[in-house]
Amino acid sequence: MALISCADGLPRRGRVTWSPSVTLVPTRSCFNACGYCSFRRPSDPANPLADALRDDQARALLASRPTAAEVLLLSGEVAPAAPQRRAWLQRLLALCRLAWAQGRLPHTNAGPLALREMAALARLNGSMGLMLEGLGPAYAALHAHAPSKRLELRLAQLEQAGRLGIPFTTGLLLGVGETTAERRAALELMAQLQRRWGHLQEVILQPFRPDGCQSQRLSQAEQADLLGTIAEARRILPAEVHLQMPPNLWPLDTLPAALEAGIDDLGGLDCIDVINPAYPQPSEARLAAVLARAGIDLVPRLCVHGAWLRFLPAALQLQARRVEARLLASLP
Repeated sequence: MALISCADGLPRRGRVTWSPSVTLVPTRSCFNACGYCSFRRPSDPANPLADALRDDQARALLASRPTAAEVLLLSGEVAPAAPQRRAWLQRLLALCRLAWAQGRLPHTNAGPLALREMAALARLNGSMGLMLEGLGPAYAALHAHAPSKRLELRLAQLEQAGRLGIPFTTGLLLGVGETTAERRAALELMAQLQRRWGHLQEVILQPFRPDGCQSQRLSQAEQADLLGTIAEARRILPAEVHLQMPPNLWPLDTLPAALEAGIDDLGGLDCIDVINPAYPQPSEARLAAVLARAGIDLVPRLCVHGAWLRFLPAALQLQARRVEARLLASLP
C-alpha cells in the first residue's frame, strides 16, 4: 500500500485518503448544551476538569493504537472566563507533547480559542479544526444554550486560524432542518475564507444521525439529498480543498457514490467514534475491500495534507517527516 506523501498536493481520481488515528478526550465536561449532543457531560462550575484525562490514561489509549499517526484531541469546553480555563489549556498542551514524544502528530478540536491559545496549540499541532456546522434558524435552535456555537464567533475562529496560517479542518452538520440555500450560503462563506487565506485543507460534510443504542441508516432520499450537496460543495469550494465524509455515518455499500459525487477523504479513523458511538467504524480491511470493488484505492495520510505542510513551522515540518516515516514503516 502506498502512502500519501507530505509532498502530495491536489487529490487524484481513483483514490481516497484517510488518517490512521487515535482519539484522546481531555474532558467531556462542556459549558455548551447543544440540542443534539450525547458527548458532553454537564460542567461542574466548582470543578469542570474533574474528569480530565490523565497522562497514564492517555498512554494506555496510545498504546492500544500503535500504528495511529494522528492523535485527535477532541475536547469539551471550559468557559472562556472560568478560572480553570488555563488548566484546561495546559492539559491540551501536555497531551500534544505526549503525542510528540510517541512519534505522533496531534490534531486538536477544542472549540473556539483566544488568539494566544490557538497560537500556543498551533506550535504543536499538524492541523487543527472547528466545525462551522451551518447557518440558519435550525442551527440557532439547536445552539440556543451553546454560547460558543454562535455563527459569528465560529467564522471569526476560521479567520483567526487563517491569519495564523494553521492548516485547518471545518465542516457542516447536514440534515438538521436547514435549507438547500442555507447549505449553499455556508459553503460560499468557506470558499471566501479559503480564497483569502488558503488554510482550509478539508471540509467535512457530516450527515446528522440520531444517537442512541442503535444506528439509523441513511434513507435513499437522504442519500440523494446529500449527494447533491457534495456535488455542489465540489463546485463552490476551491479545487485544493478536500471533501471529507465520515464513513461510519454513510451506508458502506453505497459509499462509492459519495466518492463519485466529490468526496476524496474519509478523515481520521479510530476504532470508535466518540461523538457517534452507536455508529461503528468500518475496519480498514473492510473499507478497502468495498472501495477496491469500485476501483478506488484507500490510501493513508498524515493529519496535515501534503499541500499544507509548507504552512507549518520548521520544527513541525520535521515532526511530520518523522511521523510519515513511522507510518510508512507500519504499512504491510
